[in-house]
Amino acid sequence: MRPANQPSSRTTSCPTRPVRAASGASGGAERPRRATPPHPRPAPEGPIRERNQPIAGRGASANFVEALARGLDVIGAFGDSHTSMSLAEIAAATNLARPTTHRLLATLIELGFVRQSGSLFELTPRILDLGYAFVSSQGLWQVARPHLEALVGRTGESSSMAQLSGSDIVYTARVAVPKIIALRVEIGTRFPAQVTSQGKVLLAALAPDALRRTLAEPSSSRVVIAARDPADLACELDEVRARGWALADEELAPGVRSIAAPVSDSTGTVLAAVNVTVHAAETPTALLLERHLPELLATAAAISADWGRLDARPYVEVPEH
Repeated sequence: MRPANQPSSRTTSCPTRPVRAASGASGGAERPRRATPPHPRPAPEGPIRERNQPIAGRGASANFVEALARGLDVIGAFGDSHTSMSLAEIAAATNLARPTTHRLLATLIELGFVRQSGSLFELTPRILDLGYAFVSSQGLWQVARPHLEALVGRTGESSSMAQLSGSDIVYTARVAVPKIIALRVEIGTRFPAQVTSQGKVLLAALAPDALRRTLAEPSSSRVVIAARDPADLACELDEVRARGWALADEELAPGVRSIAAPVSDSTGTVLAAVNVTVHAAETPTALLLERHLPELLATAAAISADWGRLDARPYVEVPEH
């Protein structure tokens, strides 16, 4: 992907992508199928882990630690629609025996990652330490934060940073404004990459073989998306790669419109993507591109420059004694 600089005047040549009028315009064209936002699910009657594929038992290496994998399964069983669960529900979600599940929960309780209230279990805020350890280790949040805050101050709209995780994006930083949108977004939230502006930027940065492998992976997000023609997606990613930014126009959920640009290191490798998200009823596409895209591109370039300088700092490894 070439470095993001100025908004491109290039028009789409992908034949299968429908053209729609901006919000508020008259005579809007037919709207394409959109992702379905997650809804609360009923209490589980059987295995509720998506695709019923727990981590445990999948290790092929002789060094694979089954107990650790099972503990991660238990943590992964919780989510937006399963914040509090009984022992039986957790056992069903992880395909583990109840005695095993009970021992794992007892360990997580002692470590402070889970708490029990009556017959129900829930995660504690300490679980955030695991996610923040990754964010902190990357250093990107410390570099990006002042730039994202300044961007939000100039645009009055929320901005986030995300990275690829399989075929999903995962939010690793966010500066939000108090506006109501159709989806709840916080650090750690996952969405299918191909229907988000950040995901399109990150997918466009992949080599062809890596892109095929990534898209072949099942999504771990609870958002269900309609199947998309591979040729249509490939055409759009070519355009994203050429112009240096991406648009997602109510593809993830009704009313959610966003643009994103890449953040790169000193070698030009794309590390993450930053976006600006608006409510489609308030901000037509033309206004989003005219007013906010230049600000976004400048912010992405500034973060990339700062990260490049940080990455280029000389350092000396001190041997342990």
